[in-house]
Amino acid sequence: MKKIAILGSTGSIGTQTVDILPSIEAEVVALTTNRRIGLLEEQARALHPKMVCAFDENAAKELRVKLADTDIEVLTGMDGLIACASESGADIVVTAVVGMVGLLPTLAAIDAGKDIALANKETLVCAGGIVMEAARKKSVRILPVDSEHSAIFQCVQAANGNPVSKILLTASGGPFFGKKLEEMRGMTREQALAHPNWSMGAKITIDSATMINKGLEMIEAKWLFDVDIDKIHVLVQPKSVIHSMVGFVDGAVMAQLGTPDMRLPIQYALYYPERNYLGGERLNFEALADIQFEKPNTDVLRGIPIAVEASRIGGSMLTAMNAANEYAVARFLKKDIAFLQIYDMIEYAMSKHRVIKHPDLSQILETERETYERLNKDWRNVSR
Repeated sequence: MKKIAILGSTGSIGTQTVDILPSIEAEVVALTTNRRIGLLEEQARALHPKMVCAFDENAAKELRVKLADTDIEVLTGMDGLIACASESGADIVVTAVVGMVGLLPTLAAIDAGKDIALANKETLVCAGGIVMEAARKKSVRILPVDSEHSAIFQCVQAANGNPVSKILLTASGGPFFGKKLEEMRGMTREQALAHPNWSMGAKITIDSATMINKGLEMIEAKWLFDVDIDKIHVLVQPKSVIHSMVGFVDGAVMAQLGTPDMRLPIQYALYYPERNYLGGERLNFEALADIQFEKPNTDVLRGIPIAVEASRIGGSMLTAMNAANEYAVARFLKKDIAFLQIYDMIEYAMSKHRVIKHPDLSQILETERETYERLNKDWRNVSR
């Protein structure tokens, strides 16, 4: 029986991972949350993990009281996340936490020889070289959970070692696809969170609206599949049925299709290379006759060119870009800034950053801290 640790078990990917557990043979050995301890307590009592972690210290204190009648170890902070990733006895670690907080636990899990079901793209965006080299040295598998990267992975596996000439990364377009710049100026938090196809957490839903998410996914794909960023292209496919495609040197293109259900790539990552039955809706091909592709409007939704620029510069610029996006999205969700100011904040942070070409782990973490400090001081002056 496979032993699983779920980092971020109370978030969107985490809860969907928990949902599929009854249909597979697995033992959950660790669960984590930031501060959603009510749900974490429910999960812990149902799944009986060896340890749990509430990242927030006050939440952890409350959780210890709630679970006092069990033998479950309650941890907190980054040390707690790292312990759940590396010391819980897991065979595979689902990294479903949001943002850069996932980097150190992922590296700890790799160092302990655990396979990674990766749903935390920021880990590769900011430290792709470090993470992939660590995985290679430890013979650890990085199995993508994002629907697009799972699709690419499945196509690459089916190609039997034939080299990839290009990757066609599909995008739904988010809630604002087709909007003109004038229409975007007054877009609200509620409008940005109304994704037409996918049920996701708040941060990734806003990233989808700005198309920053697709830029981050391009960088993630670059590291996962060792493909130059200029060979990765984005196509908008609004129905979210074709999850991505891979092109080969002979002109053939291979695609992976499925309903917009994150449980499928989650289960595939957990049980690769096996496929297990998964209940739910199936594709109705008779209803798919009008599938269309469009180019993303990068003049209005500038997330893709911003991320590509950061990738081409490389080094610590990727961390500065990612940290600025995390900061700006948090401000937008608090209604402190307008939607289009998210781009302005990222570009401002990138313009102020002094690039370290080959940063080590400490320099990556320092870049994140410096970017947050700069924006915390200057954010009111960064406006469109």
